[in-house]
Amino acid sequence: MPEPADRPRSGVRGRRPVAAITLAGAVVLGAGLPASASTEAPAGPVTRCQITDPRLPEVSGLVVVGDRMLAMNDGGDQVDVYELDGNCQVLTVQSAPIDPYDPEDLAVAADGTVWLADTGDNNGVRDTVALLALRPDGGSAVYRLAFPDGARDVEALLLAPDGTPFLVSKEVLGASKVFRPVAALVGSGVVGLTEVAGVEFTVTGTPGGPVGRAGQLMVTGGAVSADGRLLALRTYTDAYVWPLSGSDVAGALAAEPTRIALPESPQGEAISFTADGSGVVVASEGLPSDITVVPLAEPPSPAPAGDEAAASEGLVGGGVSPIAAGVVAAVIAAAVVWIGGRLRRRD
Repeated sequence: MPEPADRPRSGVRGRRPVAAITLAGAVVLGAGLPASASTEAPAGPVTRCQITDPRLPEVSGLVVVGDRMLAMNDGGDQVDVYELDGNCQVLTVQSAPIDPYDPEDLAVAADGTVWLADTGDNNGVRDTVALLALRPDGGSAVYRLAFPDGARDVEALLLAPDGTPFLVSKEVLGASKVFRPVAALVGSGVVGLTEVAGVEFTVTGTPGGPVGRAGQLMVTGGAVSADGRLLALRTYTDAYVWPLSGSDVAGALAAEPTRIALPESPQGEAISFTADGSGVVVASEGLPSDITVVPLAEPPSPAPAGDEAAASEGLVGGGVSPIAAGVVAAVIAAAVVWIGGRLRRRD
């Protein structure tokens, strides 16, 4: 297919280094931004299997489908989705003749269509992003989308039960925005995106990830359970789970989530629910990569009627006070940006 207009023509895909926070910044973050979500203490995580196949060095998208799993790499110069068995062995590879920019997340619709979020944009230069559809009959399609307020880096896709896609931005200060298309997707042209929700992530103290405490704020993956009852977002270190009613993703994200501290990993970006929705399944980039099941102690409960404002106070539009946000912004602006040494080519 023709080269998309937002692809760098040099043949080398530019990446924006993720700002790591100096020791002084980390102290301010740790002291000024307490976590606002409740925290579960479920049974311990269990390693299901370990990915060792050299074709999957950067797993960033994962979906459990029955007793199998679908996985994809971060970025890549072609679209490949790998079907894995319960031992993490590759069974099949589904490919499409699509020239992607930077795929970051994966979801499966009720009709079996596999959706890839080609939405990575570390340099903030893309005029459009794309959703790539791989259909059960072997067909494929590209649907191009544009943000209302300029380029954004997105690594999380939430596919609602009715098929509506929601994109969640990755923000170094934790103030993620949630977008959905303003109209039905079209195979030609560009459909606009509209902001429908915001989610504030705060420092949790959970170790892991490539960028220190900043990784506790940055959304790297999303999932909706097979039965449509739950949705999840993850950072490099933690998972957040909300109850979902129908396909009201924006409404679900207005409530307080259950936070689950994830096992420490070098660059955790993939998340799914187990087939029965009793836990989350996570993986990290790098080889070998453990596929780890983290049980939920119990499903999150919806906020009581009339308490929506209170439930959303800590996470939507009010999780960080203006003073704390200003202090953090000042510290980050003065911090040394660590380039390359702590991140691989793709994040």
